[in-house]
Amino acid sequence: MARPSKYSEKLSKEICALLMEGLSLRSICTKEGMPHQGTVCRWLADPEKYPAFSEQYARAREIQAELLADEILDIADNGTNDYMERLNKDGESAGWQFNGENVQRSKLRVEARKWTAAKLLPKKFGNKVTKEITSKGGGSTETKVITADMDPKEASRIYKEMMGRDD
Repeated sequence: MARPSKYSEKLSKEICALLMEGLSLRSICTKEGMPHQGTVCRWLADPEKYPAFSEQYARAREIQAELLADEILDIADNGTNDYMERLNKDGESAGWQFNGENVQRSKLRVEARKWTAAKLLPKKFGNKVTKEITSKGGGSTETKVITADMDPKEASRIYKEMMGRDD
């Protein structure tokens, strides 16, 4: 069956629903009846033609980031298979052994979700980026902080003020 390439509201809602369930765009686009990933990207690249899709997609990605944060807690709290039962040569229990492979896989799953959530919703899940500016003059020292989530005009105003510029 050929992939649909025409935009429809039904298709856009289905794509966004699957994103909110935690699927990647790549995996969604490999499903039967879904458009090619490049087609979806073209729809996103033309927000004037597909404004509703752009907004739905952005909101779906925000919800996906929230879901990833929830999954991180579930993975971290789940100790299933962190220990394996060792058996002796007769097949009887000889105690328990730490399963490092499972623990490392859990760490990888957590890190992948943290990274993805930070990229999808950087203001909420990303590392806070700050720049401290110290101004010395007239015998006193003043320090102000500019953050990445600050309004750019406000950050520029603070920077100019601290550097003694009027431009």
